[in-house]
Amino acid sequence: MTTTESNAVPTELDLATRGLVLEPGTAEYVVEVTGFNAAVDHQPAAILVAADADDVAAAVRIASRAGLKIAVKCTGHSAVAAGPDTILISTRALEKLDIDHHGRTATIGAGVVWQRVLDAAAPFGLAGLAGSATTVGAVGYTLGGGLSPIARTYGFAADHVRSIQVVTADGVVRRADEHENADLFWALRGGGAAFGIVTEIVVDLFPIQTVLGGGIFFDAADARAVVQAWRLWVPTLPESVTTSIAVLHLPPAPELPEPLRGRTVLHLRFTHVSCTEDGYALLAPMRGIAEPIIDTIAEIPFPAIAAVHMDPTEPIPAMERGMLLTELTDDAVDIFLGATELPLAIAELRAMGGALGRLPALANAVAGRDAAFNLFAIGVLVPPMADVVPGALDGFVGQFEPWSCGAFVNMAGAATGAPADRVRAAWDQETRDRLARIRADVDPQNLFSAAARW
Repeated sequence: MTTTESNAVPTELDLATRGLVLEPGTAEYVVEVTGFNAAVDHQPAAILVAADADDVAAAVRIASRAGLKIAVKCTGHSAVAAGPDTILISTRALEKLDIDHHGRTATIGAGVVWQRVLDAAAPFGLAGLAGSATTVGAVGYTLGGGLSPIARTYGFAADHVRSIQVVTADGVVRRADEHENADLFWALRGGGAAFGIVTEIVVDLFPIQTVLGGGIFFDAADARAVVQAWRLWVPTLPESVTTSIAVLHLPPAPELPEPLRGRTVLHLRFTHVSCTEDGYALLAPMRGIAEPIIDTIAEIPFPAIAAVHMDPTEPIPAMERGMLLTELTDDAVDIFLGATELPLAIAELRAMGGALGRLPALANAVAGRDAAFNLFAIGVLVPPMADVVPGALDGFVGQFEPWSCGAFVNMAGAATGAPADRVRAAWDQETRDRLARIRADVDPQNLFSAAARW
């Protein structure tokens, strides 16, 4: 495509849509391309801040005619960089949010973050399967599977999607559910954004008002004893408990509690959802392993669920890698504990199993149901560590290959190389073949490859 043709794209978008269109070289463009992960450098030919699904459909048709790709951004937590051969669609203005408290569902636009959903559902005594960071866009998180702090109790977020509004590569707004566009509905739930641009989803809500949740911080010197105890404790837990453990290299930030500032710590996360079991009794074996620095576990309202993991809420330049594990052996524990000496911000193990291991009522493409743990690590690309973080991160995660059974779409990291290979490896051959057939059928031009994670 010539420069003249490229320059015509913003004009064509402006004429065909109601949303804001931004061109390279403007201050508004720079602001719009900046997402939560400040390390991702978007350089699209144009940006459309879509006003509705029809805007998205128009942009898809224009991109197809111009020979461009389509990339998508909401909050930018797991964004793949959009190059100059793409139109970037920002979904942040797709803010529809309807709570049906009688049917226990939420209709969620692609620009809505989980915290808004939780706050809107709470007055009805309901909650959705938000992730550990509630500032993440609800739609993108769900399409990738969705691993909640209460996941062992309720399963993946994608397991509880009723219907999807999606724009396909022919520029048509479609509904996908168990009866209409059923193959597409299957693929979108767990296969990610490789099949179309989702503008709206309808998801189940659950009668949850409070949970017993929070974390226990231990000194790094006690990490081995705590991780070994956690490994033996996890198989004894009922499905009402979801737990993870993480090595954190914390900055000397004033927003952190003073005892944690500038320290390397081990963070045990715990969430219990039940009216019949004693969550404190279930947690008791871990409380006696070592003297905690801080123990935050208490009954909390579900909209405060982000307090369990305490994920960052401000943009950071980050690189991430993830892997699903079949088991956690003594050797794997030794490798994990090596994170205390590495230039990584976080190295985390989440316990799988429980409801995560069961098939949903409506089959979907979510992988990882046989995994025992999910490994996730993040490095922050700031001086003086920026140059060494990529190698440290890949080296750390790569050591777990003997126990690997793939990776989640939204938690693998890069969209190419070993991370992409791990995503594909999480599916069996039959599932991979089915996903490939559906993708070829709905997007023969590979229009959405810029948004794909595999």
